[in-house]
Amino acid sequence: MTSEVVIDVQQKEISIALLEDKKLVEYQTEPRSASFSVGNIYIAKVKKLMPGLNASFVDVGFERDAFLHYLDLGSQFNSFEKYLKQVQSDRKKLYPFAKASRLPDLPRDGSVQTALAKDKEVLVQIVKEPISTKGPRLTGEISFAGRNLVLIPFGDKVSVSSKIKSGEERSRLKQLIQSIKPKNCGIIVRTVAEGKRVAELDAEIKILTKRWEDALVKVQKTQQRPQLIFEETGRAVALLRDLFNPTYESIYVNDDDVYQEVKDYVALIAPEKVEIVKRYTGKVPIFDNFNITKQIKSGFGKTVNYKRGAYLIIEHTEAMHVVDVNSGTRVKSDNGQEANALEVNLGAADELARQLRLRDMGGIIIVDFIDMKLAEDRQMLYERMCENMKQDRARHNILPLSKFGLMQITRQRVRPAMDVKVEETCPTCFGKGKIKSSIIFTDQLESKIDNLVNKIGIKKFALHVHPYVAAYINQGFPSLKRRWQMRYGFGVRIIPSQKLAFLQYEFYDKDHNFIDMQEEIENK
Repeated sequence: MTSEVVIDVQQKEISIALLEDKKLVEYQTEPRSASFSVGNIYIAKVKKLMPGLNASFVDVGFERDAFLHYLDLGSQFNSFEKYLKQVQSDRKKLYPFAKASRLPDLPRDGSVQTALAKDKEVLVQIVKEPISTKGPRLTGEISFAGRNLVLIPFGDKVSVSSKIKSGEERSRLKQLIQSIKPKNCGIIVRTVAEGKRVAELDAEIKILTKRWEDALVKVQKTQQRPQLIFEETGRAVALLRDLFNPTYESIYVNDDDVYQEVKDYVALIAPEKVEIVKRYTGKVPIFDNFNITKQIKSGFGKTVNYKRGAYLIIEHTEAMHVVDVNSGTRVKSDNGQEANALEVNLGAADELARQLRLRDMGGIIIVDFIDMKLAEDRQMLYERMCENMKQDRARHNILPLSKFGLMQITRQRVRPAMDVKVEETCPTCFGKGKIKSSIIFTDQLESKIDNLVNKIGIKKFALHVHPYVAAYINQGFPSLKRRWQMRYGFGVRIIPSQKLAFLQYEFYDKDHNFIDMQEEIENK
C-alpha cells in the first residue's frame, strides 16, 4: 500500500488529504486564522470550582471555559506549582529547571478544593478540543510530543511503547534514553524510535527541551492571563508528525510557505525522505488534479454508495453516530440470500472503516448490518471489521454483533467529526428561487472581466468555473476564451474547478488572492 499526502492551501483555509492507493481515507480542513488547539499549553486562571464533580472550570481564552478534573491535575502538580512561583519571582533571569525540586505526589483521593482556588494560576495543556456545547478538556500533566519521543517535565520514568515487541530493543532504548535524558524529565519512547541511533534521539530531546524552556520564558516575561505559552505545530506538520511513515511516496503542497515548512520538518525527522515533498505548480486546482474533490463530494453526506448499488445511511446525533446498511438496488447473489447479505455486509465493513477515519467520527457508533443467520458469517464480519480498523490511529473498541444484528464501536473523540456540506446552494439566485437566464451567463462573466480589467485595473487573473462551463468557453475556433484574451489581454486564464456549482464562478489575482465579484455583493 502506498500513501500520499495532498495539502491544499487557500487564502482562508488549509485542507489536508491522505490518500492510500489513490483512495481518500483522511481529510481535515480548518480556517488559516484558527490554531490547532490540541497540545497547546496555557498559563491560565481557575474560574470556578465544582466540588460535586471534584473538578474546576478554567479560563484559557475560549468562548466556553475549559474543564479540568482533579485526577487530571497530574501527580506532579505541587512540583509545577512551586516551580512556576520561582519562575515568576524573577523577570530577568530564568530559574534553571534542572535545579527545580520535586515535591511529593498529589494524592489521588484528594479534593479539588485543597489543590485549587478561584483565580489561582495553573499550567495546563489541551487534550480535547471544544465539541458542540462543551469547552476544551485540560490536563495538568504537560508533555511535548516529537516524532520519536515524548518529553514529560517533572516525570521520572523512561517508558517504551508496548508495540515494540523485541525485549532486546526495549532494553537498548531504555538504557540509551536513561543516559541522555535531562534532569527532572521523563521520556516516553514511541514505536517509530525502534532501531534509531543515539544521535537522532539526543537531537530530538534537545529540540523538545528547547520548546519547554521557551514556554517557561513566556511565563516569566508575560503577565497577561490566560496566556498561550506553547502552540502546537501547524496543522500540516502536526498531521505529518503522527502519520508519517516510510510508505509515503509523495507530499504535494500548492503554497510556497507551507511547502518550506513541511520540507524543513521532513528534513528534521527523516532526512533521507526529504525529496518526497513536492511543490505543486499545475494550473488545475490541486484537489481536482488528484481526484480528491470528487471523492469528498461522494464520501460525505447522509447517503454513501459503495458497491453494486449497496449504500450506507449515516446519521450524526449529539449522543452517538448511527449507521444503517442497505443492499439497495443490488442484484441478489446466485448463492442465496445469506451469501448476498454477507457480501453486502463485508463491503459495508470496508467502507465504514474508511468513513470513520475520513469523518473522524468519535464516541459511540452503532451499525445496523443486514441480518445473517450463520454464526460463522457473523464472526467473519467481526474479524473483517477488526482487520480494517488496524489502520486507524485513534483508540477504538469493537464488539461482536448482537442478536439484533447491531455492532457497537467506540472510537476516541479528540475533535468534532468532520461535517462537509455536499449540497450546493444555487450560486445565481442565492436561495431565492429566481435566476437570470443561463444562456446569458457568459455575457455576465464578460461584464465582470471588463469591470476587472478596465475599471479596477487588474490585468492578470484566473477565472475558476465549473468544468462543463470551462469546456464551453474553450470550445470552437476562435473560442470564447481566445476572444476575451484578444479584447482584454492575455492575462485572462480559465481554470476548471470541480468544487464549484454549475453556474458558480470565482476570480483570483496572479498571487492567488480571491477577488470578490459576486452579483449579490455588487447589488448591495
